[in-house]
Amino acid sequence: MGVIAAVGESLVWLGRQGTRAVAATIFISLAIPQLSDFMRPLVGPAIFALLVFSFLRVEPAVFRDQFRGPRLRLLLVAIFTLMIVTPLLLGSLYAAIGRGELWKELSLALIMQAAAPPIMSAPVFVALLGLDVALALAALVVAIVATPVTAPFFADFFAGETLPLDATALALRLAFFLGGSFVVARLIRSLAGNARIRGWREQIDGLNVIALFTFAAAVMGIVTYRLLEDPLLVLALLALSFVIAFVLTGATAALFWTAGRERALTLGISAGIRNMGLMLAAASSVSDTVVLYFAIAQFPIYLAPQLLHPFVQRILRSQLPPGR
Repeated sequence: MGVIAAVGESLVWLGRQGTRAVAATIFISLAIPQLSDFMRPLVGPAIFALLVFSFLRVEPAVFRDQFRGPRLRLLLVAIFTLMIVTPLLLGSLYAAIGRGELWKELSLALIMQAAAPPIMSAPVFVALLGLDVALALAALVVAIVATPVTAPFFADFFAGETLPLDATALALRLAFFLGGSFVVARLIRSLAGNARIRGWREQIDGLNVIALFTFAAAVMGIVTYRLLEDPLLVLALLALSFVIAFVLTGATAALFWTAGRERALTLGISAGIRNMGLMLAAASSVSDTVVLYFAIAQFPIYLAPQLLHPFVQRILRSQLPPGR
């Protein structure tokens, strides 16, 4: 077996591990904090690659269909809910809860989380769960377009000068990731053809796992060290991150349940896994508590596919006709 064939088979095997492989990456990263410094320069390319893979996973015609007729109306309502209603409600809740110094710092992280779009790999997680990848990708694209307007507004409204977000820097960064990945994916598709890309689906899933591991390894170092220094704080933030992620997932899915279970679950996943990394990149300065929460918040993101998989499959099977 040649080297290329061996690599391809390895990627197929890794891609078939699906949710288990994604969950394992977070624990490997936690166990080897020394990887953090090595992987940090690779975060940007990893995020870019995840978007390229997401565009490759979805047929262009299927993606365009999300912007027509009833699908477009569903998409617009979903984005309004994710990017306007959610940060408004959560920001109001966080502002009313407490006034302590730790909560003041933590609330900045939570506001950033609420105002952020779905993570770049949201379509990847949706694919692992067997849900509507085209809808997840369309929601991600529209949310990214809206973020330079909505995120700075909510940051200023709830946090003022304590959380300055550079809207221009945010817009340029998002334009690079979104536009660049779209162009690269289109170029690959034009050279390889739709049929060949469909045949590469499992290899693409394997590459997604590698890209996700790169990102996790880059941010987990601070969690390992703080866990040794202040385990109670880390465990409390971990519990909070799971509560927020799964409450957002469940509430959003319930809100859109009448649109169909697959679409509702897809939007729920997108709502529960938010891209705080973009907010950190656009913020001029944040405290160590904000950075720590951002890293800890990766746990529910990476573990969600494995934890939710049996429930999602049971819900999807329950709507199939008898005998299927």
